[in-house]
Amino acid sequence: MSSPANEAPAAVNFLRKIVADDLASGKHSQIVTRFPPEPNGFLHIGHAKSICLNFGLAEEFGGQCHLRFDDTNPSKEEQAYIDSIEEDIKWLGFRWHGAVRYASNYFEVLYQWALHLIESGNAYVCDLSADEARAFRGSLTEPGKNSPYRERSVAENLDLFKRMKAGEFVEGSRTLRAKIDMASGNINLRDPVLYRIRFAHHHQTGDAWCIYPSYDFTHGQSDAIEGITHSICTLEFEDHRPLYEWFLQHLPVPCKPRQYEFARLNLSHCVTSKRKLARLVAEGYVDGWDDPRMPTLAGLRRRGYPPAAIRRFCERIGVNRAGGLVDFAMLELCVREELDSNAPRAMCVLKPLKVIISNYPADEMQTLQLPRHPKQDMGTRSIPFSRELYIDQDDFSENPPAGYKRLVLGGEVRLRGAYVIKADKVIKDESGQITALECRIDADTLGANPAGRKVKGVIHWVCAEHSILCAVRLYDRQFQVAQPEAEGDFLEGLTAEDMAAPLYTNCRAEPALLQAKTGEAYQFEREGYFCRDREDLKGKPLFNRTVTLRDTWGEGKH
Repeated sequence: MSSPANEAPAAVNFLRKIVADDLASGKHSQIVTRFPPEPNGFLHIGHAKSICLNFGLAEEFGGQCHLRFDDTNPSKEEQAYIDSIEEDIKWLGFRWHGAVRYASNYFEVLYQWALHLIESGNAYVCDLSADEARAFRGSLTEPGKNSPYRERSVAENLDLFKRMKAGEFVEGSRTLRAKIDMASGNINLRDPVLYRIRFAHHHQTGDAWCIYPSYDFTHGQSDAIEGITHSICTLEFEDHRPLYEWFLQHLPVPCKPRQYEFARLNLSHCVTSKRKLARLVAEGYVDGWDDPRMPTLAGLRRRGYPPAAIRRFCERIGVNRAGGLVDFAMLELCVREELDSNAPRAMCVLKPLKVIISNYPADEMQTLQLPRHPKQDMGTRSIPFSRELYIDQDDFSENPPAGYKRLVLGGEVRLRGAYVIKADKVIKDESGQITALECRIDADTLGANPAGRKVKGVIHWVCAEHSILCAVRLYDRQFQVAQPEAEGDFLEGLTAEDMAAPLYTNCRAEPALLQAKTGEAYQFEREGYFCRDREDLKGKPLFNRTVTLRDTWGEGKH
């Protein structure tokens, strides 16, 4: 298993102590963990916590971590999801032990174990419909009622179950259920379904099966087959643990894993339910699972989140059983820390305003050398400078507010890495809109401070003739509200502003950005961190904002 770089010291968590104690006591000579996604959607930031935890524990303690797809519901599973999950894990910097595993690899073993439960009197074929079974199940305050088919003989159950496998019955007409306790206070123990009839083509087994095991019946037994020592899952499966253990006690499994639960990641300003994310895709709120507005790993990757930042975030939030809401600002902080250290700098003007330098020769051009990074040794970049430039419209004001430190008529600012300029004249069109500024440079201020005066403002710019035309999309948090899932349908309060990402289509940038690779990160000076999207916009390079330079949400400026 390969090892991703550890950017932060290991945080103490209760699972580390459990693993360390088990190894020290000799209970296990080596730990084996697993990451077991269902291939029915793309992974999101919450899955990253589980990936880092399972792979990280195995790595830290010299063990193994398996990748196993719990593929028991072929009607909702696709090869595309499998491919994306494998890509996400590799992108985060982890490698699984051995070949990719599938629960469907164990379908024959699971079928034989189902026969074992029937033969031992611990399972029966039930003819109740789904609605009838739900009514018989009872509630949290009332016990369930036994199915009228619960006392079928072993011989009849064996015959019916084999005929289910042979495809003799219509879908939904019969199920195989465990015979446990319909009066149990734990609803999961009220004769749960083990097998359903489902005539669906499976992405791994084709049409070999028309009965499929339930997740609960499959999961623990797959762990046992693979020799998993620590079966780590989120707290929502805590009530399933007695059932997990019941199966292990009543089946001839080769080993008995132990299930441990931790609190799932609840992140503000987004949803991390695969079902709800699927609704955003299906109902057209986003343009797919890898839309940069989505908290899926594919979406975050396309938006420019570095994998090292996500690993740092997962380490920083820790692992516990208490849960709680994690502020999205912590994730953004980890992203900024990583990009601040490793993203080269560039200049991009989102809303171009032409500047004509009256005292600079029209036929002259300089090539200035600016560092690609102010602190890291990344070399220099060549920036053309000529008579006509572009600055951002927001960097000039005819009626500046108090404290304004950018360009005003009669005032001076420094062009980043170049000269000090002074604004002399505003040029407007017939409607009164500003179309250009006429300015002068102080020729003695290239790499030097002006004599006898102090210039506070510094603005970014690009050469008009030698800049490239590009598009920039300003992505932000997924939702305006901190907890969109707190009340009712999370889509009810969704507005266009919630999912909007302002698009600027006539931006001007340094010429070198034309060669930027897909996903390559840059800090656009004074604007934020950006990466090039995989697709262009009408022939123009498209750059996605990954994150702002600082937390403007904390300042109430979003």
